[in-house]
Amino acid sequence: MALKREIQGVVVQKTGDKSITVLMERRVMHPKYRKYVKRFKKFIVHDEKHDAKIGDIVRAIECRPLSKRKSFRLLRIVMAGVE
Repeated sequence: MALKREIQGVVVQKTGDKSITVLMERRVMHPKYRKYVKRFKKFIVHDEKHDAKIGDIVRAIECRPLSKRKSFRLLRIVMAGVE
Protein backbone atom coordinates (compact mmCIF):
# COMPACT_ATOMS: atom_id res chain seq x y z
CA MET A 1 0.00 0.00 0.00
CA ALA A 2 1.34 3.43 -0.93
CA LEU A 3 1.89 6.07 1.71
CA LYS A 4 -0.61 8.90 1.73
CA ARG A 5 0.74 12.41 1.29
CA GLU A 6 0.26 14.93 4.07
CA ILE A 7 0.24 18.64 3.43
CA GLN A 8 0.33 21.57 5.83
CA GLY A 9 -0.71 25.09 4.98
CA VAL A 10 -2.84 28.12 5.72
CA VAL A 11 -6.58 28.28 5.05
CA VAL A 12 -7.10 31.15 2.62
CA GLN A 13 -10.72 30.62 1.62
CA LYS A 14 -13.86 28.73 2.55
CA THR A 15 -14.83 27.67 -0.96
CA GLY A 16 -18.09 25.75 -0.76
CA ASP A 17 -20.04 23.50 1.56
CA LYS A 18 -17.52 21.36 3.49
CA SER A 19 -14.59 22.69 1.45
CA ILE A 20 -11.63 24.91 2.23
CA THR A 21 -8.71 26.15 0.14
CA VAL A 22 -5.28 25.57 1.70
CA LEU A 23 -2.20 27.46 0.50
CA MET A 24 0.97 25.39 0.85
CA GLU A 25 4.35 27.09 0.69
CA ARG A 26 7.67 25.41 -0.03
CA ARG A 27 11.17 26.83 -0.36
CA VAL A 28 13.41 25.75 -3.23
CA MET A 29 16.86 26.89 -4.26
CA HIS A 30 17.02 28.83 -7.51
CA PRO A 31 19.30 26.94 -9.93
CA LYS A 32 21.09 30.01 -11.27
CA TYR A 33 21.16 32.47 -8.38
CA ARG A 34 21.56 29.96 -5.53
CA LYS A 35 18.98 31.78 -3.45
CA TYR A 36 15.94 30.28 -1.76
CA VAL A 37 12.65 31.29 -3.37
CA LYS A 38 9.10 30.53 -2.28
CA ARG A 39 6.79 28.37 -4.36
CA PHE A 40 3.06 28.19 -3.64
CA LYS A 41 0.31 25.71 -4.45
CA LYS A 42 -3.37 25.70 -3.52
CA PHE A 43 -5.26 22.55 -2.57
CA ILE A 44 -8.99 22.03 -2.07
CA VAL A 45 -9.50 20.14 1.22
CA HIS A 46 -12.64 18.40 2.50
CA ASP A 47 -13.75 19.79 5.89
CA GLU A 48 -16.61 17.58 7.05
CA LYS A 49 -17.45 19.36 10.34
CA HIS A 50 -16.77 22.98 9.26
CA ASP A 51 -13.99 23.24 11.87
CA ALA A 52 -11.41 25.29 9.97
CA LYS A 53 -11.54 29.06 9.69
CA ILE A 54 -9.63 31.49 7.48
CA GLY A 55 -6.09 31.98 8.80
CA ASP A 56 -5.82 28.59 10.53
CA ILE A 57 -2.80 26.40 9.90
CA VAL A 58 -4.13 22.95 9.07
CA ARG A 59 -2.83 19.51 8.18
CA ALA A 60 -4.54 17.41 5.48
CA ILE A 61 -4.10 13.84 4.25
CA GLU A 62 -4.59 12.40 0.80
CA CYS A 63 -7.75 10.37 0.15
CA ARG A 64 -9.80 9.10 -2.77
CA PRO A 65 -11.01 11.80 -5.18
CA LEU A 66 -14.09 13.44 -3.70
CA SER A 67 -14.63 15.75 -6.69
CA LYS A 68 -12.72 17.00 -9.73
CA ARG A 69 -10.10 18.94 -7.73
CA LYS A 70 -10.66 17.69 -4.16
CA SER A 71 -8.57 14.69 -3.05
CA PHE A 72 -7.46 15.72 0.46
CA ARG A 73 -9.37 15.65 3.74
CA LEU A 74 -8.75 17.64 6.89
CA LEU A 75 -6.63 15.77 9.43
CA ARG A 76 -6.33 18.37 12.19
CA ILE A 77 -5.97 22.05 12.93
CA VAL A 78 -2.36 22.69 13.94
CA MET A 79 -2.79 26.30 15.04
CA ALA A 80 -5.79 28.63 15.15
CA GLY A 81 -5.60 31.80 13.12
CA VAL A 82 -6.33 35.39 14.08
CA GLU A 83 -9.88 35.57 12.74
